[in-house]
Amino acid sequence: MARILVVDDEKVMVKGIRFNLENDGYQVDVGYDGREAVELARATDYDLIILDLMMPGLDGLEACMEIRTFSTVPIIMLTARGEDTDKLLGFEYGADDYITKPFNILEVKARVKALLRRASTGRKEERRDRLTRGPLSMDMASRTLWKDGEAVELTAREFDLLELLMKNPDRVYSREQLLNLVWGYEYTGEYRTVDVHIRRLREKVEDDPAEPRLIRTKWGVGYYFKER
Repeated sequence: MARILVVDDEKVMVKGIRFNLENDGYQVDVGYDGREAVELARATDYDLIILDLMMPGLDGLEACMEIRTFSTVPIIMLTARGEDTDKLLGFEYGADDYITKPFNILEVKARVKALLRRASTGRKEERRDRLTRGPLSMDMASRTLWKDGEAVELTAREFDLLELLMKNPDRVYSREQLLNLVWGYEYTGEYRTVDVHIRRLREKVEDDPAEPRLIRTKWGVGYYFKER
């Protein structure tokens, strides 16, 4: 049974999300501010966190950034603004997905199911093979990445994106293809989402992110992985 944390200062909304997710069989904990979100995430091994962007005190972006210092748990951000800059900021701070308020609860349930499914793929696989490309080594079962023998912390979405690229070196993927293959056909986000995640991956795996040698750009087409 997946365990989910829902954090929003709107208590009626939290109650509604909790009720619907529990009806789907999930175990749900709740919180009402960013600081509480961080404390609960430290104390409990959650499978997914739903985190509101705008909260008093420590806001959702700050909470997301702090959680990312110790956890790669999938995070869905809730935002009432609907501005692309806010969504991109969420991805910059480590969010895996976003939902704009007001939302249909069916959308929330679908996003939760899709993200949990992708995050758990590696855990359900029994194979223990390791994929190695250049300085990077990826264990599919534990969903762990090493660079030159040192562990690299990736979010669930970052792992899925890098896995696809590493499994298909020299194959160029457009942003649309990456959205479909990694985020899923049900995802309706912007192509810039891909750019943000590629930039975050480069910061983690490249010796010099400004001049990437592993995750390369085919100008006007898309991205590909190159063994150096």
